[in-house]
Amino acid sequence: MILAQQTHQNKRLTAIILALLLFFITIGCDKTKGDLQLIPAAPEKGFNFPYYLFLPKEGLQNDRVTFIIEPNNTGTPSDNFDTHIDAAKQQARSSQIGNFLSHKLKYPLLVPVFTRSSEHWKIYTHALDRDALEQKGNDIERLDLQLVAMFEDAKVKLNQMGHTLDDTFIMTGFSACASFTNRFTALHPQRVKASIAGGLNGMLILPTSKVKEQLLPYPIGIQDVQDLVGHSFDTTSFVKTPQFLFMGADDDNDAALYDDAYTDTERDLIYAVLGKTMLPDRWKFCTDKYKKLNVQATMRLYENTGHEITKEIQEDIMSFITKVTTNKVN
Repeated sequence: MILAQQTHQNKRLTAIILALLLFFITIGCDKTKGDLQLIPAAPEKGFNFPYYLFLPKEGLQNDRVTFIIEPNNTGTPSDNFDTHIDAAKQQARSSQIGNFLSHKLKYPLLVPVFTRSSEHWKIYTHALDRDALEQKGNDIERLDLQLVAMFEDAKVKLNQMGHTLDDTFIMTGFSACASFTNRFTALHPQRVKASIAGGLNGMLILPTSKVKEQLLPYPIGIQDVQDLVGHSFDTTSFVKTPQFLFMGADDDNDAALYDDAYTDTERDLIYAVLGKTMLPDRWKFCTDKYKKLNVQATMRLYENTGHEITKEIQEDIMSFITKVTTNKVN
């Protein structure tokens, strides 16, 4: 699965040159929304792709600032890097969770520009699937660590502007990037102050190695996390990390049906252990398991709601994150 084709490298080089030309130039500076900057890739700092840094029009709060990070989700594979840049730009400007919270909390927002290749379409980078995590020796190796490196870089930039930053961040996501968020939180719970994810295809990564005598490899469970990322699953930190996880009761977007999201082996395991029906069976199984394992998660199923984020959901997210930021989460 090594992405070494010359044409791909040429496209990446073009994209990096474009990012360098835009370095620290405020783009899309809409006075009614905020300042958006494209920060170029910096392989020497640990990230091979650019990222967007959004600062809300309200300014940043005077107290200690917490970053919001929302993984990008282009919605479709493409080998045109500009497609991913444009989608991430739009997401940073107007996403219904990350951007919404950025304005409400007066926190900065970081959105990476990770690629999702058409040629290698089974590597679902935007969901941080197993294929993505198994990559070695190419630009998309360890996207989870590249995201951490982007955060560290953005922290330095805001520190230089006089802001004091938390060492942990709020992760947000919907649909594919909700899966990225949920999975990243399982891999690096000590990095995450709070995790908000919705439209999760009725499925959460289970913080256990086996269910019903069936081993659960990543991303269904955490049985082989040590082999994939070089460290064991941190049960204590994961259980203590506040999470807000939600689905719409009328959501019919089931990623388990598609080969880019899961292999046949993974799909068979999902159906056998978690359930073939996304709602209500699979969602109930996963949420019941989180409750049984005492994961500090608020889990919601919204009636008369599809694959969407409603005003009611936004209000519940705000209530949740306000409790987190004021240390009132139970």
